[in-house]
Amino acid sequence: MQREKRSDMTTIICGGNVVLASRVAPAHDVLIRDGRIIAVEPSRPHTPTAGLSLVDASNRLVTPGFIDLHSDYIEGIASPRPSVVLDLGAALYEADRTLVSHGITTIYHSLSVYQMLVFDHKPIRRFENVMRLVELIALLRAQECTGHLIRHRVHLRVELDAVRHLDDIERCLRSGAIDLLSFMDHTPGQGQYRDLEVFSKTLRGYRHEMDEHAVREVIGAQQTADKLSLADMLRLAALADEYGLAIASHDDDSTEKLDLMEKVGASISEFPISFEVARNAHARGMHCTVGAPNVLMGHSHSGNLSAREAICSQAGDILCSDYCPAALLRAVFELHRACGLGLAESFALVTRNPARAVGLGGQLGEIAQGSRADLLIVAMREGVQGGEAIPLVERVFVEGRSVFAVDYPDSCPQEDEDADGRPA
Repeated sequence: MQREKRSDMTTIICGGNVVLASRVAPAHDVLIRDGRIIAVEPSRPHTPTAGLSLVDASNRLVTPGFIDLHSDYIEGIASPRPSVVLDLGAALYEADRTLVSHGITTIYHSLSVYQMLVFDHKPIRRFENVMRLVELIALLRAQECTGHLIRHRVHLRVELDAVRHLDDIERCLRSGAIDLLSFMDHTPGQGQYRDLEVFSKTLRGYRHEMDEHAVREVIGAQQTADKLSLADMLRLAALADEYGLAIASHDDDSTEKLDLMEKVGASISEFPISFEVARNAHARGMHCTVGAPNVLMGHSHSGNLSAREAICSQAGDILCSDYCPAALLRAVFELHRACGLGLAESFALVTRNPARAVGLGGQLGEIAQGSRADLLIVAMREGVQGGEAIPLVERVFVEGRSVFAVDYPDSCPQEDEDADGRPA
C-alpha cells in the first residue's frame, strides 16, 4: 500500500463508546498518528493546539471499519439493466461513495468466472467484463491512499464449469491482482440448487420466456458440462497459497463437500446450506460466512440456512453484505437485539473475524495500539414516526484520514414569516 508522508498531526476521537475486541469501553479516546492507532485511553479534556485535531464522538459508538469479504454490489452499479454495461471505472467510483457511507472500509468485490451464463441477466458477468474489473480494481489498490475513499480488493469466484478459462485464472493469480479465491458449483441438483424446483423458479424469475422444456434443457446442459478436476483445483489452490491468499468454498451442502474443499486448502465456508454443515465446518476450524440480508429477513431467500441460527449457535462467525451494503450495520444490531450477542461480539462479525480469515488480523478489524486507523463513528437516530432507533454511520476514517462525514440536523431552522404569520 502506498503511504502518505509521515505527519506530526495527531487526531483524537474523543469521548466515544469504543468497541474493543471483547468489550465496549465507555467514554474513551482513540489517538491516531500517521495512519495508525497509538493509544486507547479513558477520555479527558484536551486543549486544541496546532497539530492536534479533535473529533467529538460523545454518546456515539466508535468501531473498527467493516471488512466485507463477499459483495456483488458493483455488478448492479455497473450493469443496472439486463442489456446495459456502464463505464466500469465510473461504476467503481460510485460504489466507493456508497460503500463508505455504510461503514465498509475494505471491500472484496466478488467477481464470478463462469463458462455457462445461465442467469444471463447480468452481462457484467461476461468474462471480458470480469477481467476488465479485475484490472481496474488492481489499479485502485495501488492508488488507495490518494485516489479512492476505501480499500478495494478482488474476491475471484471460480465456477467449476469454467474449464476453458483455467489458464486465464492462473494468469490473474500470478499477476497479484487477486486477494481471495473461492470455488463454487451452481449445478442444479446439489449445493444451493439441490432442490430442482427452486432452481426452476429462480431461472424463470430471470428468464420469463422459458417454458418447462427449456428449463429441463438448461438443467441437463449444466449437469453434463465439463467441470474443473481436483487436479485443476489443486493447481489454482497452490498458486493462491504461494501468494498468501485465503481460499473459500461456496454453498457447502455435505460433509463430503467439506472433505473435498479441505483437500484444496479452503479455510472459509461461504453460505453453507444447512446448520449441520455449518456446524461441521466450524468444528473443522473453518470460518463460516453468512449473509447480512439473511439476518434481517430472518431466513434464506432460497430456503437454506438461517444466518441467525448459525450465528446464535456459534456456527457462523462472519457476516458479509452479499448484495446489500446497508444490511451489515443493521444486522449487527439485530443480532445484538434478537440473539443477545454483546455489541463487541456482534461487531466482530464484520471487523475482527473477517480480518483474521484473510490474514489481516493485527492490521485491520480492531481498535488496538498499532492497528491501522480504519474507524467509524456510529450514532443511533430516532426511527420514523417514533419507530425503533436506527444505527447510522456519521463519520468514517481510513488510515486516519477523514473520508466521510454527515451531519443529521436535530431540528429544522425557523422559517421567516410574513405579516400574516404564514411562512414566507
